[in-house]
Amino acid sequence: MTLFDRVFSGNDAVFGLTEGAIDGAIAQYGEDKAVSFPNTAYSLPCYYAVTGTKVTTLKELKEALGVVKTLMTREKRLNDAFMSGVATALCAEFIEVLKYIDGATPYEEPCYGHLADAVIRELGVPLVTGDIPGVAVILGSAPTVEEGVALVKSYQAQGILVTLVGGIIDQVAEAGMKTGANVRVIPLGKDVTAVIHVVSVALRAALIFGNVTPGDAGTLMKYTMDRVPAFVNAFKPLDDVIVACGAGAIALGFPVITNETENIFRVPKSLIVQEDVSKFNATSLEARDIKIKITNIDIPVAFASAFEGEIIRRKDMQVEFDGSRVDCAELVQTCDASEVEDHKITVVGPEVDDMELGSKNSIAYVVKVAGKNMQPDFEPVIERKFHNYINCIEGVYHTGQRDMQRIRISIDAFNAGFKIKHIGEVLYASVKNEFDAVVDKCEVVIYTDPAECTRVRHEVAIPIFDKRDERLDTLTDESVDVYYSCILCQAFSPSHVCVVTPERLGLCGAVSWLDAKATHQLDPNGPCQVITKERPIDENLGSYEDVDEAVQKFSQGALEHVTLYSIMQDPMTSCGCFECICGIEPFSNGVVIANREYAGMTPLGMTFPEMASMTGGGVQTPGFMGHGKHFISSKKFMKAEGGIERIVWMPKELKEFVAERLNKTAQELYGIENFTDMIGDETVATDPEALVEYLTEKGTSGTGYGSNDVTHAKEMNARIHFLGS
Repeated sequence: MTLFDRVFSGNDAVFGLTEGAIDGAIAQYGEDKAVSFPNTAYSLPCYYAVTGTKVTTLKELKEALGVVKTLMTREKRLNDAFMSGVATALCAEFIEVLKYIDGATPYEEPCYGHLADAVIRELGVPLVTGDIPGVAVILGSAPTVEEGVALVKSYQAQGILVTLVGGIIDQVAEAGMKTGANVRVIPLGKDVTAVIHVVSVALRAALIFGNVTPGDAGTLMKYTMDRVPAFVNAFKPLDDVIVACGAGAIALGFPVITNETENIFRVPKSLIVQEDVSKFNATSLEARDIKIKITNIDIPVAFASAFEGEIIRRKDMQVEFDGSRVDCAELVQTCDASEVEDHKITVVGPEVDDMELGSKNSIAYVVKVAGKNMQPDFEPVIERKFHNYINCIEGVYHTGQRDMQRIRISIDAFNAGFKIKHIGEVLYASVKNEFDAVVDKCEVVIYTDPAECTRVRHEVAIPIFDKRDERLDTLTDESVDVYYSCILCQAFSPSHVCVVTPERLGLCGAVSWLDAKATHQLDPNGPCQVITKERPIDENLGSYEDVDEAVQKFSQGALEHVTLYSIMQDPMTSCGCFECICGIEPFSNGVVIANREYAGMTPLGMTFPEMASMTGGGVQTPGFMGHGKHFISSKKFMKAEGGIERIVWMPKELKEFVAERLNKTAQELYGIENFTDMIGDETVATDPEALVEYLTEKGTSGTGYGSNDVTHAKEMNARIHFLGS
């Protein structure tokens, strides 16, 4: 059999199964039965991305199968084989979506099945920053459990997102390996059709971040090839169905590496035979041109971004350091070069060996840095990275910051030889590696002696934190001479540009004005560039000629005008990885905000994924805007439309998260106490009528709490009417 014969044979087999499954579902439920994957704005994302048609019922699914049939040409040409591969993938999606019919939950731990839109948006930031340098799809059973686990761990140690399909899932489970999104090893499902769930991630990335028009298959495939760094590892034996699925992967630009040698035909850079499974990793990275930046740190456990989300449960921890119970602190101090001994790690107090199992202990670490380009403003920027650095240690968990951090060291990490001093090694290596442009020398002192921790916290750290806060409180958009651009996300969203100001951080929530300033200092030609603010057009809107020129330049002409403080007039664009999205709610004349983690309905009649589908990918949608959580409490949040007083609804969890800062802002602006108590949430309303009733009871409305600016309300209604027309 030729490669074409195998692809066509596999395609025919899957098509037949799909046709039978759809006919069976129609016989059971009727052709008007709703069909869709949960928690996505795209219904069947792959079919929608390829054809531009949304499928919502079994009848439409049957019609869609007829469209898929047209892709199944049988000319023995590579393009025909690839199109048959795409057809196979779409059939797999149809089979998988039928598993979710009638609200079913077909996948149980450890398997995930379909991944929600929110998960993809969450992956956006680490993908563009390189914390996730690639996506591995491992399919089938490895020759041995040991070889399979070694392959998975090799990718994990490089920060690569690993997805598992088939027998490899049982193999890693047999070895006792931890899996899950939090450690970036995601078992999708044991049926080969489950591979569509990672294909779906790639295609939705094109829709969410790339502003690819659904149905534009050529642009879609170019986007996935150029911008989604995925590849497939397929263990032998490969049946025809797997070969056909592989052809679909290759069509999207994802090379397939296999140890199969029987009836397999090499396609340069696309279908690669590598008989030695231990070389799958190197072969895959080379095929996808993925460069791994190696940071050698002398510690007895793995260090990789894949472990950032790892959680250490109480029953699994050796020791804990908890700033809410005992004195703890983490601090960066700028010193003269003569005061710093490079790579000196000192532990003052007991080591882990001397601490009781399961005990709470004090810890304070001071990272002393020196460099001719180092500035005190960079200290909090470096400090915030400690969370990421320590969480990248396998078996170590970190949360919080300043003097309220918590660290847990797992029993497994302790048994592997991990000590307190190794935290120092990680901090030293990571700071020197990431901030080498400003840090010439670095020394780490770690205190575990309780008396010393108390001294460091109260006599050293807190006074410095207080001084910094005073400095940060004075940083307003008006008090600085420049803003900064951020185009980190252009790796996925070519036309998006963030404008970062002291009062408006990046929409991903990860880049503040100080971060952008430090990034520019570290790399003057990098993603953050200076934007002057010498030519204001309308300061209430946050409109500047300087900003317009910058976004035109950095978006390669895709954007012409951006305002900083309006969601109605030339709002800032989004890439798709925003933490929140806000939208105008006409009934209350207010603004509804939803965060990525919220899965329910909003008073807009849309879920977060549906709201998010209206913006992102670098497009401007008046009335909707992506933004970070902390921007909600800013005095500049939609200032042009009345500011925070226009907020009428947000999910309870989000409201609690922003409450302290938002209430403080409302007190300063309007003299209102407990402002968030006046804002609705899902416990009181998820439809506009109930929301208006709640606001009326509270004596508030979207026209403005306290001010009731009728003129402004009419203006907003006029704009809303315009949008609706």
